[in-house]
Amino acid sequence: MKYAIVGLGHRAQMYVDALLGEWRDAGTIVALCDTNRTRMDYYVERIGQEVPCFAPAEFDKVLELADAVIVTTVDATHARYVCAALDAGRDVIVEKPLTVDAESCAAIAESAERSTGKLIVTFNYRYSPRNSAVRRLLMEGAIGEVTSVHFEWTLDTIHGADYFRRWHRDRANSGGLLVHKSTHHFDLVNWWLGSAPELVFAQTDLRFYGAENARKRGLEERPERGQGAPGLGTDPFILDISADPRLKRLYLDAEHEDGYIRDQDVFGEGVNIDDNMSVLVRYANRAILTYSLHAHAPWEGYRVAFNGTAGRLELDVVEREWTPPHAAIDPSAASKEHAAGSSERRTVRPESGSSRDQRGPSERDHQTQERLTLRRHWSKPEEVPIETGAGGHGGGDRLLLNDVFRGPDDDPLARQAGYRDGIRSVLTGVAANLSAASGAPVHLTDDGTRVA
Repeated sequence: MKYAIVGLGHRAQMYVDALLGEWRDAGTIVALCDTNRTRMDYYVERIGQEVPCFAPAEFDKVLELADAVIVTTVDATHARYVCAALDAGRDVIVEKPLTVDAESCAAIAESAERSTGKLIVTFNYRYSPRNSAVRRLLMEGAIGEVTSVHFEWTLDTIHGADYFRRWHRDRANSGGLLVHKSTHHFDLVNWWLGSAPELVFAQTDLRFYGAENARKRGLEERPERGQGAPGLGTDPFILDISADPRLKRLYLDAEHEDGYIRDQDVFGEGVNIDDNMSVLVRYANRAILTYSLHAHAPWEGYRVAFNGTAGRLELDVVEREWTPPHAAIDPSAASKEHAAGSSERRTVRPESGSSRDQRGPSERDHQTQERLTLRRHWSKPEEVPIETGAGGHGGGDRLLLNDVFRGPDDDPLARQAGYRDGIRSVLTGVAANLSAASGAPVHLTDDGTRVA
């Protein structure tokens, strides 16, 4: 298979490294496409041989060379490349979110339905062993019919802050966090329940980041960016991209071409996305979801509970117990934590079981801790073991890449996601944004693929 990659920022690296490494027998990289030649040159060096490089206006030439296109561009541009590739009969692998609005969802659906190509949305959280374990238990009827879901996700001041210093801070680029980030979470619930959203009501606000909130807290004198700022190296909200060789090459050294500033001040002007979000969703199977996303917490992780007719299932995940102030300014931390720029932090996971509790506090600080508890009616709670593997998301990233490049095996959990899955997750976020703006609930079609 001949692959082209469009969008050569950080998110492209997982796919480039996969095709240069364990999945090199699955295909070769035959073309790169980006607005910035400096970023493409970085990946040409990483590939180790000359690869044709194209500007977006030359995307038709990219399609002539490739059998499949991997799309890792800014979210708002996904639909352009996805539709063009599908219309040319090419397979498409696209990072989440599939797109950012209802109009582009409809355009992608039309292209996908008439194309001979296949579209895969890379929802890597489906492949995380803990989330797969939840799916398996619900499919087995461990708690009977699910009646409600309570889902809380907290982003800390390392990971959460990073969305407010880069292109995501502009809703036109990302759809806001209810689309860019929550699409992961809404997809998990859709997949866990095997159902589609029908009614969405939301309340959101910007309470921590942005210039107005900074002024309220007496932070009027803020630098526009990290480079050259007086607080560089001491202010935990200022990212030093020059301290990380990869960030420096991809962004700082590339600024002269397109003017993109990767280290903008999280308390500066131009932030128009929310950092506190609450959403209520009713599903076609009558289950009700209460969901919250908070982007300036002192810890990172999530809690989800399912209430059913035969009991309750609870998943508690701590991805980072606390946020050290040096994490965004220390070069070694910047390479390991999400402040280094990944769309999803790839943590090294501990073995599940009692050995997790025998480590010292410093070792646990940046290790994921997780617990899955099954509470059946009239029975003592059961802790369900979670078997993790090597690599990101407890081995989930490897499973995802295997599905992407070699095709799914007979998977009873149906983890590979297509365009309808991508649309349902995006439109839940779109509907939530509409509801928050209007103060009224928003209806979706019974399959969750159109805003009614």
